[in-house]
Amino acid sequence: MSAPTVDVHAHVLLPEVDALVADLSGLAEARALDARRNGPAALAVSGPMVRERAPRMIDVTARLAAMDAQGVDVQLVSPSPSHYHYWADEETAEKVFTRANEATAAHCAQAPGRLHGLGLVPLQHPEQAVRALEHALEQGLLGVEISSHAPGRELSDPAYEPFWTRAAQTGAIVFLHPFGCTLDERLDQWYLSNTVGQPVENAVALSHLIFSGVLDRHSGLKLIAAHGGGYLPTHIGRSDHAWSARSDAGAGCAHLPSSYLKRLYFDSLVHDPHVLRELVRVAGPDRVLLGSDYAFDMGTEDPVAALRAARLPDSDFHAIRGANAAALLDLA
Repeated sequence: MSAPTVDVHAHVLLPEVDALVADLSGLAEARALDARRNGPAALAVSGPMVRERAPRMIDVTARLAAMDAQGVDVQLVSPSPSHYHYWADEETAEKVFTRANEATAAHCAQAPGRLHGLGLVPLQHPEQAVRALEHALEQGLLGVEISSHAPGRELSDPAYEPFWTRAAQTGAIVFLHPFGCTLDERLDQWYLSNTVGQPVENAVALSHLIFSGVLDRHSGLKLIAAHGGGYLPTHIGRSDHAWSARSDAGAGCAHLPSSYLKRLYFDSLVHDPHVLRELVRVAGPDRVLLGSDYAFDMGTEDPVAALRAARLPDSDFHAIRGANAAALLDLA
């Protein structure tokens, strides 16, 4: 009961990063791809939604007022995934992560003790990943946010080994939050790009980390998967069966895939109390953290009520409400 209520999935919008890339040709190409993947109906809704909610993700006073209304004591603030810009060249990518890290740190510094931040890593340039992580930590951030893949690279790519090594060594948080889905135009209606695409991307990315042995080689990683890990935790039995039945599936990791869920962390944002109960069952109550996706419309306005709806035992409820995150983030 004494632990603070901690929301590990909350976003900040960074006008400084938007200004940096505004006139670059790569941005227009990336937006065109995003438009094809999402479809015109989704874009017609998303634009006004972001404009209406942007002040809550930019202004710290508005953020703190919303947190107070939710009963949230602490937020772990990560940049909006729209700031990844994995299309950027090396020079631009370094400017993006530098500015994003510094701006996120400055945002959080306006409410010390209540806001803690994560920076960005340019996954499209693996050789910059360690430098970006260390820059984030130098700003006082607790780690970094990454997507589920970069163009032409999965998270199992050996080029990321130095990054995983350094993240484990430093105890940095790595927040896995997809942006976009490579199923492309198949999901361009009814907002399937998000409702189906994001859980797919989570499942694919986590499967790459599990089956490739990344989690065997870097057992100390503190990795949080957004959206409850997507489809993987509730369908992990199929992965276990493949690992046991097929030599190709079991070649890369040492243990049953389901066992790795207890090495990862997951936010609680699954929008279904029954799914949340299953996530707690397969991952363990010590591996689930409160998450709201503040302040986007695909989040929840009342993350504590959403957690309470799962009707977990009191000890599990309070662990997920804040005690797990307080221990993971080493909050005083």
